Amino acid sequence: MHVLLEAENEMKKGRNRILEMFTIPRNRNATLASLIVMFGQQFCGVNVIVYYSSNIFSESGFSTGSALAGSVGFGALNWLFALPAVFTIDTFGRRNLLLFTFPLLAICLLITGFSFWDPSEKGRVTGVSIGMYLFTIFYSPGEGPVPFTYSAEAFPLYIRDLGMSLATATTWFWNFVLVVTWPSMLLAFKPQGAFGWYAAWCMIVWVLVLLFVRETKGRTLEELDQVFAVPARTHAAYGLRQIPYGIKKFILFQNPTPE
Repeated sequence: MHVLLEAENEMKKGRNRILEMFTIPRNRNATLASLIVMFGQQFCGVNVIVYYSSNIFSESGFSTGSALAGSVGFGALNWLFALPAVFTIDTFGRRNLLLFTFPLLAICLLITGFSFWDPSEKGRVTGVSIGMYLFTIFYSPGEGPVPFTYSAEAFPLYIRDLGMSLATATTWFWNFVLVVTWPSMLLAFKPQGAFGWYAAWCMIVWVLVLLFVRETKGRTLEELDQVFAVPARTHAAYGLRQIPYGIKKFILFQNPTPE
């Protein structure tokens, strides 16, 4: 370990590490992928629900006590369903977890928002509860733990501290944006439009993950250098080719040959 640290310190001498995060293709690809997953962690809308869950429950028809209990249930599910990620993140894969869960998050947000159109209080409360609870069930093993795991391993050692700092700053910046803008967005677009807004972002981030986020599961440092050295255009083309493959495999239940 001492020898590795000494070698890393030698690599840092006389280099502009901040500039190299963006000028060296391998580093730039890792930076882009890390910023996408960190941005997506916030713009999937999770912290709108986390911070305002009691208000959302109350507006749907819950009493104050029931709204607080509902928030506790949301937090408990968030913790409980994060546990499977300990196993799935290294078996199913980081990228696959994101590609699988983002469309489900979008559906859950639409269920939550559109439930406010239900004229009956019982139907409204039921729909909002189902949407929010399913949301955290799908978020917790996917976009919850993956971004920090991914960002921590994507960068080469000599800029890993800077890369992880930038990734963490990114997620907290967008966290601030979400929290500040949600009340005014709710007033302007009503719950249906506000939740629909973040459902749309879930699908946008799904496309970005498909095109620009590389799989890092089970890779050594040397293998990660090769993974991120692949040009972004080449990987984006590979991602587009995965769309017909996924349709054949998961929708038509065929057995296409993987690339």
